[in-house]
Amino acid sequence: MSRLHVVTGKGGTGKTTVAAALALALAHGGRRTLLVEVEGRQGIAQLFETEPLPYEERKIAVSHGNGEVYALAIDAERALLDYLQMFYKLGSAGRALKRLGAIDFATTIAPGLRDVLLTGKACEAVRRRDKRQRPVYDAVVMDAPPTGRIARFLGVNEEVAGLAKVGPVHNQAQAVMRLLKSPETAVHLVTLLEEMPVQETVDGIEELRAAGLPATSVVVNMVRQQLPGEDQLLTAEGRADEIARAFARAGLGGARRGGRAERLVAPLLEQGREHAERVRLERGLRAELSAQDLPVRELGLLSEGVELAGLYGLAGALRRQWQTAETTGTAAQPAGTSGTGGKRP
Repeated sequence: MSRLHVVTGKGGTGKTTVAAALALALAHGGRRTLLVEVEGRQGIAQLFETEPLPYEERKIAVSHGNGEVYALAIDAERALLDYLQMFYKLGSAGRALKRLGAIDFATTIAPGLRDVLLTGKACEAVRRRDKRQRPVYDAVVMDAPPTGRIARFLGVNEEVAGLAKVGPVHNQAQAVMRLLKSPETAVHLVTLLEEMPVQETVDGIEELRAAGLPATSVVVNMVRQQLPGEDQLLTAEGRADEIARAFARAGLGGARRGGRAERLVAPLLEQGREHAERVRLERGLRAELSAQDLPVRELGLLSEGVELAGLYGLAGALRRQWQTAETTGTAAQPAGTSGTGGKRP
């Protein structure tokens, strides 16, 4: 049911990568999606290996099944000019304000105005219809600000609607909030299995719920592949002699005391201890995320970073996991480590 997908996450978790992959996944089977960037970092252009995005909707990729992905880097100043023209028909007067620097001044000092313009532009794309009254886009994916300010970013129109009691500003802000608080909007929180990102994710979920905004799913990104015998690492410490003898039998040095086989054991056990501690920590963090009563999906780490092929692989993994959840009716089941996590644009 969701048509606006808001992707947020602590810096460094790969939220832009996940947003781009989600746009590709949602375009599967001949659909059309719009991928929106609001932070001016041109992360989408880097991922798709294209020129910096202008302030216009531009086709940047074709998904499996001939779906189309368009992208838009929203510029707050240009969005304000659109807003002034839409509601006040300023035309050339608006352009004159831009030349005088008034537009830049307004978006810099007016509290929340920039966020109002950014959310409003994305919501307009969701509501837009063609001549046959069909949605222009089947889905809009927003690469949103970090988790620490996502509730404030999405909720700013409610404050504006309260300040402006009547008129087009009030009506626009109310329309945006109706969409953001409806089943048409989904907020996906991207995290890593690390303490700070998980804590920020938990806090973000709480803030979204307190504001009446949808916290829809958690995407755990860059999950390392599970190694065979990880549980045995926790008990390997007291088996140094046994491991040394096993090395000797395998031809990795003699079995005598102080031999090569014995010297190999200590550094390997140290690495095993570190990995076992990491496994134990990740189990606790997974439990903390599962306790939030949201669907949790896991995407594996692509060690060489995300290139286009990896991005399409990640899109396929997301699509398969969503389809599995819909087919089985499960809501909050972790989903293995298929897919790619990659760089952190």
